Amino acid sequence: MGGPSDPHEGTPEGGPGGGEDEYRSVVFDESFVRAARLQEFSAQERMADHAPAVRRRPPVRRGGLSRQALILVLLIAVAFGTAIYMGVRHPYQTPQARQPAEPLRMTVIPLAPQGKVPGAADPEELFARSPAAQYRVGAEGIPLPATRRTEHFSDSQVVSALNTAKDYLVRSSLYPEVLTGGQIRPVRVLVAPDQLDQFDQSFRQPTADGRHAPTGWLVRFDPNRTELADDKIRVQGSLHAAEADASTLEVTSDHTFVYALRPTGAGEKAEASLFTVRRELHFRFDRDDLRLQQAQLAVSYVQAGPVSCAGDSTNHLRPLLAGQTAKGGAPAGTDPYATGSATALCGTLAQSAQPKV
Repeated sequence: MGGPSDPHEGTPEGGPGGGEDEYRSVVFDESFVRAARLQEFSAQERMADHAPAVRRRPPVRRGGLSRQALILVLLIAVAFGTAIYMGVRHPYQTPQARQPAEPLRMTVIPLAPQGKVPGAADPEELFARSPAAQYRVGAEGIPLPATRRTEHFSDSQVVSALNTAKDYLVRSSLYPEVLTGGQIRPVRVLVAPDQLDQFDQSFRQPTADGRHAPTGWLVRFDPNRTELADDKIRVQGSLHAAEADASTLEVTSDHTFVYALRPTGAGEKAEASLFTVRRELHFRFDRDDLRLQQAQLAVSYVQAGPVSCAGDSTNHLRPLLAGQTAKGGAPAGTDPYATGSATALCGTLAQSAQPKV
């Protein structure tokens, strides 16, 4: 029988030794309660009909950025830092300031024949009996040489310089619209911007001063006197590329062009004659020129004949045609006191340069 200190019902609930002894180690602090997903309604809230005993708590909003946001910010910071590093330590050389192009220096030497200019009705016959018999036709006579990289320029840059030089030769020496049509745009678009003023002035105000002769830039005939008898122009020559310095490539060209000509409007029955032009050009290219496929012309040396020394070869070449002879007279006088003028030159065309008819 139980004593007075032990009620017959057993130990009261909630008293010492009761059923909660096993949960005494669990501490329900405030943070635990706030983190609970379920919340008991208050007595007043439960008085409403059909009100549930508990409700789901909204998720706890913690201050600061989420993990995804932190990762995104970190990636942006890394990308920005990488961009700054590559901008400071990029592997390419800082481009140097572009040096202004020097003016083109040109020399045009007319070659006078020693007798009558030979002619024939068939231009092919003239070519076959001339030193140009084995020359190639057109652009095929301007082949590109074998190329290799230089110390500061890649193989592709050397090829680009050679191609631009060849394109200039083709347009300025082989295009019919340039030779007899008076067109200059096909050539002008290949000239470096720094030389365009000199180029334009040469055609606006031709002057025999070694700087502003149109025939120093291109080959062209007086269309009122001369036309092509055969559009198959014979060409032979060479191209050579070399590095001038760390920022400049140079291309040297030396080509001989042979044209079959006849008087303008004379028709195919008129005899044709050959006209020979030897052009030595020195091109210069910096990296901007290579990118834009333009060229700086440094030197232009031209020999052309048969012409008369008394004629003016500054603006147009005026060939002597079949049966004609050079007029008497010397080139225009040279004034040694005029330092801005060029020396007037004239040569004699060798008989071996003429076709044998």
